[in-house]
Amino acid sequence: MTAVFDPGAQAARATDAILADTLGGTSRGIVVDSPPGAGKSTLVVRAALELAGAGHPLMVVAQTNAQVDDLVVRLAEKDPGLPVGRLHSNDTDPYDKVLDGLANVRKSAKASDLAGLDVVISTAAKWAHVKNVEPWGHAIVDEAYQMRSDALLAVAGLFERALFVGDPGQLDPFSIVGADQWAGLSYDPSASAVSTLLAHNPRLPQHRLPVSWRLPASAAPLVSDAFYPYTPFRSGTDHGDRRLAFGVASDGSAPDRVLDEAAESGWGLLELPARHTPRTDPEAVRAVALVVRRLLDRGGAATSERSPDPVPVTADRVAVGTAHRDQAAAVRAALAELGVTGVAVDTANRLQGREFDVTVVLHPLSGRPDATAFHLETGRLCVLASRHRHACIVVCRAGVTELLDEHPSTEPVQLG
Repeated sequence: MTAVFDPGAQAARATDAILADTLGGTSRGIVVDSPPGAGKSTLVVRAALELAGAGHPLMVVAQTNAQVDDLVVRLAEKDPGLPVGRLHSNDTDPYDKVLDGLANVRKSAKASDLAGLDVVISTAAKWAHVKNVEPWGHAIVDEAYQMRSDALLAVAGLFERALFVGDPGQLDPFSIVGADQWAGLSYDPSASAVSTLLAHNPRLPQHRLPVSWRLPASAAPLVSDAFYPYTPFRSGTDHGDRRLAFGVASDGSAPDRVLDEAAESGWGLLELPARHTPRTDPEAVRAVALVVRRLLDRGGAATSERSPDPVPVTADRVAVGTAHRDQAAAVRAALAELGVTGVAVDTANRLQGREFDVTVVLHPLSGRPDATAFHLETGRLCVLASRHRHACIVVCRAGVTELLDEHPSTEPVQLG
């Protein structure tokens, strides 16, 4: 008899093994690979609570202020009595004002003011300026694949042991300074913190979260095969567990046909005629806006494991993803012309970590005469294709296959 796959049990076993290593192991570092929507933030919060509960004060390193504030709020929700420190910058608006309403959170620009608290959270950039403090026994580094290795070097003296949690398929760390002279070397400062850490410590324990609770069964195999060949995962739901339906019938237009296809299969491609265009291709931008307008006009409703009754897909549950900020601005303007507000429209970098019911993506290579390293970066496409719970619709001009075929496939060989 074939054993029935239980995603909840498998995810729980993985989490228990990670926490056992974190609380009882002796390694200086533990690496956890997490696919999109696998509960990475939940793991970070739980690990922080368990370490603090076991009498191990810890520091938490995140990469952006938004990530830091989100973790502080999550910790406060889980344990309102836990003393949490929010170490912030000296900027005029350094943290989300929602933190002012949390009685257990102490905020300061000085690490010394937060000494003795169970958990202190800040960005890697702020931690890099902390000097002359007693090192923490434990640290948690969130979004560790977004962190450059030079940023890890700057904070490594502040802790003795660390749990590194991140998504290996997402965008690589960003550097505006060229690092070609270090390319291929194990100490490349522009490489991710995790890759440098493992290059110098190959025997560190490595775990992975095996289940995505965000991506539906229609998306997980494709995203896993394309972007996570070494850390495969599967969906926490099965085919038929989620359903997207429309209250208004199709009018036969291209936007309506692609919406029906996406509702049926989880994916949709609206392909425009091949043409080289400006980056803010007016025809593609309008097509994206029309798809969103028709999605809302047709009264989309989603059924899932969260709710057996259909829940309306409102504007706040829809996102548009682009490669460039000027493209996002053009889409916002096109949506405003059509009377659409409340839809999240942003670049892949800014949509990272967020979740929606339906996403509409303007393909990074659509209409381009060339394929640059920026537009070929797989992490960007991975982010855009992995934000949805029900369906992802891609708007793209024909000709991408030919563009890729013509692109030289020989990259410079980096010794080492």
